[in-house]
Amino acid sequence: MYQRILVPVDGSSTSNRGLDEAARLAKLTQGRMRLIHVVDELSFALAMDAHSGFAGDWLKVLRENGARILDESRATVEAAGIEVETSLCDTFSGSVHEKVIAEAVKWGADLIVLGTHGRRGVGRLVLGSSAEHILRYAPVPVLLVRAPEEKVERPEKPRHISQPTGALAFE
Repeated sequence: MYQRILVPVDGSSTSNRGLDEAARLAKLTQGRMRLIHVVDELSFALAMDAHSGFAGDWLKVLRENGARILDESRATVEAAGIEVETSLCDTFSGSVHEKVIAEAVKWGADLIVLGTHGRRGVGRLVLGSSAEHILRYAPVPVLLVRAPEEKVERPEKPRHISQPTGALAFE
């Protein structure tokens, strides 16, 4: 049963849900985990755009952030008593899903666990889905852990209550 669990992490709450689920599974199976963080061309471009006034070494900043994410994720897994190792991939040769799949093959993973936003429709078409590509092309089973649905607060419709004066009041 799943002894080698690969978990892509990016520090988001969705990614952390996948990490937590993978840790629970590894605990049950007495397995080990490998965490991977991929610095890809898209994250590089987005970082440059978001911080256009920064004249520093972008790749260095992204590597440092990736290492911090891996360290924090590793600490979470180690606190649960699970054997864990990490991999920072920043070669820019290939997409996130290609890197995750290559890591699964190289490491001999039995399972890939990752958090996903579960986007549908235009949102998925515009943003693409690394999770979908991993699911389609991975040589091992993939467990997708969905982010919780956003709760939409809808105000209750006011109820009309007759008052002795004939006026309407809202409760």
